[in-house]
Amino acid sequence: MEEPLKDDLIRVELSEFLPLRDVVFNALRKAILTGRLKPGERLMEVHLGEQMGVSRTPIREAIRKLELEGLVVMVPRRGAEVAGMTVKSMQDVLEVRRSLDVLSVELACDRMSETELERLREAGNKFTQAIKTGNAAVMAEADVVFHDIIVAGTGNLRLQQLLNNLAEQIYRYRFVYLQDDIRHELLVDEHEAVYHGIRNRNKIAAVEAVRIHIDNQEQSIIRHIEAEKFRTEE
Repeated sequence: MEEPLKDDLIRVELSEFLPLRDVVFNALRKAILTGRLKPGERLMEVHLGEQMGVSRTPIREAIRKLELEGLVVMVPRRGAEVAGMTVKSMQDVLEVRRSLDVLSVELACDRMSETELERLREAGNKFTQAIKTGNAAVMAEADVVFHDIIVAGTGNLRLQQLLNNLAEQIYRYRFVYLQDDIRHELLVDEHEAVYHGIRNRNKIAAVEAVRIHIDNQEQSIIRHIEAEKFRTEE
């Protein structure tokens, strides 16, 4: 028998500006992206409705939208489930991100102002402090800020839009590698290398640093996916 979801798993924050279906959608999407709802976990409308204090209709609508985003899959005779993370899907996302990040640091080397460089340095320091908390959500937020400053520093609105379109998928994988304690100090060093490459207007160093940053993330996530697969098969 399918176990009910934990009572404290998902919280709905009502908004006077958003319809209920969007509030429910945002709550479920956040739960998936942050790992509160695990890959393969069934999304049972009745249990979710009871937990979130809403009817089945907005739950059903939210699940349909999540399916369109690739975060939910429909499985015959089981219904809706949180989509799994495969090595192929992760590599597809990171291939695109790697290319866009390389372009970002190249442009940032040419275009970032002294004020923006100072903001990037401060963001790097805040990420270091976030690492010390051991809280994946805090670390993820600080990581997003660091990379967003670089992208904004390119002054290229189309590039910003492309990365924004990838943001949700990247966020899900970001939570995975930030839970790898072994990676924490390396992440700080990688951010430092990216910062100094841009700070010194050295495109070769900046590109090398960001490539290493993404490659190490890829290996960390592959280890996680394979470990989860092994546990499932036991």
